[in-house]
Amino acid sequence: MIPDFIFREVVFLAYSPVCVGAAAFLQALFANVNSLKNLPDPRNLPSLFFHNIQLYENEAEEKKPSLIIWPHLCLPLQYDPENSGFISTERFRDLLATHGSELDPHKLEVLLALTDGNSDGKICYQDFVNLMSNKRSNSFRRAILQGSRQLKGCSLRDEVGLGLSQRLVRHVAYETLPREVDRKWYFDSYTYCPPPWFILAITIAEVAVFMYYGIQLDRLVLQVSSPSFLKSPLPYHPQLRAQAWRYFSYVFMHTGIEHLSLNMAMQLLVGVPLEMVHGALRIGLIYVCGALAGSLAVSVTDMTAPVVGSSGGVYALVSAHLANVVMNWSGMKCQFKLFRMAMALVCMSVEFGRAVWLRFYPPAFPPCPNPSFVAHLGGVLVGLTLGVVVLQNYEQRLQEQSLFWIFFCVYTLFVLCAVFWNVFAYSLLDVRIPPAP
Repeated sequence: MIPDFIFREVVFLAYSPVCVGAAAFLQALFANVNSLKNLPDPRNLPSLFFHNIQLYENEAEEKKPSLIIWPHLCLPLQYDPENSGFISTERFRDLLATHGSELDPHKLEVLLALTDGNSDGKICYQDFVNLMSNKRSNSFRRAILQGSRQLKGCSLRDEVGLGLSQRLVRHVAYETLPREVDRKWYFDSYTYCPPPWFILAITIAEVAVFMYYGIQLDRLVLQVSSPSFLKSPLPYHPQLRAQAWRYFSYVFMHTGIEHLSLNMAMQLLVGVPLEMVHGALRIGLIYVCGALAGSLAVSVTDMTAPVVGSSGGVYALVSAHLANVVMNWSGMKCQFKLFRMAMALVCMSVEFGRAVWLRFYPPAFPPCPNPSFVAHLGGVLVGLTLGVVVLQNYEQRLQEQSLFWIFFCVYTLFVLCAVFWNVFAYSLLDVRIPPAP
């Protein structure tokens, strides 16, 4: 009687044309002999195929062995006679019918949609990996969108018996995602780990800085009217533009509680749901790019004015979200979307109007003018370009999106031109910069 672990090794070598991959997998087998007892019988290769699906479902720490096995062990001759890494949709549907009960219902529905949407009659190994690893390619998205089952399946709104956290995730899905298959995907895969830490952390930091200077300046309303307001190392000031950190640190200072309240409300109400869906890296990218674009835009167009407030980053997030809602209007199923969009535009307009009024209000410490409002416009431009591309490509690799690289290169070119402008233009144009406070 051949021991099971030796039999599995022989089967693997028989199906694998890549010796290096075989050696790596054999090493993993000998290192984890005890874990082999949990594997299904390799003679039942369709079952082993679905064992690999369960590895993804249980989020095993090491998935590489299953990625190596799939095209070799899990596609025997009767399913893949040419060892090409493809299964016909008919045979794949048979496997789903036999073993689909072992899968999560949402992932099973997406697999069925993938099967129905493949016009070439084949299921690719890479599409399977993309699905089970929560990363989807463009071809996978197209196949899903063509699948008829995404329209026939019940919507998330019809599910009952959900807990509070599940209802929150469902609410966020309908707030931010335009396609039902994406909403189901997000609902199935979201785990609250990590939480939306970026928006929460930067909000706490901004409130803490405001309270610190509120106590120090002994005022909470119109702090900017204090002669000591701009003496902080945080605001951007044209006389101190060589201090590079000020091009971003200005977001932590606000002109008063009215300024802080509007920004924090929009930042939390829009930023937290977006980060829950798209992650801290993508939302942080939009926020930071919007903040940098805001200060650089001021340094180019309003060359004598300082800058404070998080409006550059906030307006980048809000404008990107609103543009995404408008572009996918029929797909967005959030309640009262027209009213909520109008309220967001009203809040943005009120904050922008306040900033314009303050800019031309007599300054508290002439000749230095009050903070500029141009940072708002810089954030909006980032949101309508780079931000929209990021939000529209949920679970897609941004590095594979040509439009992302176009906007990113344009943004990089703008940053470089603004840096050169700050280095040379002030002296060439003989701009009279007010003294630093």
